[in-house]
Amino acid sequence: MSLKSVLFDLDGTLVDSLDDLTDAVNHVRLELALPALTPSAVCRMVGKGALNLVRQALPDRTQAEIDRALRLFLDYNEQHIADKSRLYPGVIELLAELRRRGIRLAIISNKNEALSRLILKSLEIDDYFESVSGGDTFPEIKPSPLPLLRVIEQQGVLPQECIMVGDSINDIHAGNLAGITTIGCSWGYGGSGELGSSSFLVESCEELLGTITGLEQTT
Repeated sequence: MSLKSVLFDLDGTLVDSLDDLTDAVNHVRLELALPALTPSAVCRMVGKGALNLVRQALPDRTQAEIDRALRLFLDYNEQHIADKSRLYPGVIELLAELRRRGIRLAIISNKNEALSRLILKSLEIDDYFESVSGGDTFPEIKPSPLPLLRVIEQQGVLPQECIMVGDSINDIHAGNLAGITTIGCSWGYGGSGELGSSSFLVESCEELLGTITGLEQTT
C-alpha cells in the first residue's frame, strides 16, 4: 500500500496509564465514601472517555453527582497525569522509525484532548505527532469513524493510505467503518477478544513495525 499516515490510539496502545486512571477513579470514590476499585475492574471501564468511565465507576448516581464526580476525576487526573503511566516497550523506537520514513503520525483518543496532550508531553513523545484529537475534539468519539475521517481529511490523505492502530473494539470498529486498515495491539486494555475484526493483530511494537513495513511493501 502507499502508506502516508498512521493513526494511533493512546491509552492501552502507546501508554500504560491504567494505574493513574485507577487512582483518579478511586480518588472520586473516596470522596463519596465508596471502597476502592482494583485496576482490573477499572480496566473494563476504560475506552469510551472520561464521562463513561465515571458513570460506570459510580452506578445509580444522579446526574448532579456524576457532573461533580467528573470534575473531580478530571482535576485529579490532570494533576497526576503521569505519576505511574509509562510508555510500552518499543514505543519510542517505533515512532522514531516511522517518522524517519516520512510517515505522518496522529493521535486519536477518547481521552479529553487537553489530557491527551498533557500525557504525551509528560512522557516526551508529543513532538512525534502532527495532530492530537481527543474525546471532546469532534462531535462523536470512537467507535464512530468520524474522528478518523476528520483527521485524515485534515491531512489530505485517503483511507486506503492510512493505518489505525489500537487496543480496543472502539479503535477497530472506527477504523473498519472508515475504510482504514486496522492493527490490533494485544498488550492493551481491550483484550484479544475485542480485536477479532482487526486486519492484523500484533503482540509487540517490534511486530507492529514489521506489520507496517510489510504493508508498505505490498502494491
